[in-house]
Amino acid sequence: MIEAAASTGTDRIELYTEMYAKLFAAGNKEKAIEPYMSAAAKAKKLGLGINAGHDLDRFNLPYLIQSIPSIDEVSIGHALISDALYLGLENTIQLYKRALS
Repeated sequence: MIEAAASTGTDRIELYTEMYAKLFAAGNKEKAIEPYMSAAAKAKKLGLGINAGHDLDRFNLPYLIQSIPSIDEVSIGHALISDALYLGLENTIQLYKRALS
């Protein structure tokens, strides 16, 4: 699918990370990340930018970014706002920034 996307002239793909998040939560982060690393490598080889999103949160996001530093953008709005309901928006933003540093 990545090659097909590139053939359309698109400049970026998004990795749908639901399965990553599920496997990560189950305690198998190495298995969780494998297909995403492969997809990201293919995308970079084809000159595509990479977004990622779905079920990403402050717990699984750091490993994803450490494993695939070529990710350009992530969609974390749902988890961020959910955390902010309990922790406050300013505190939540600081927690995400710390998780990624």
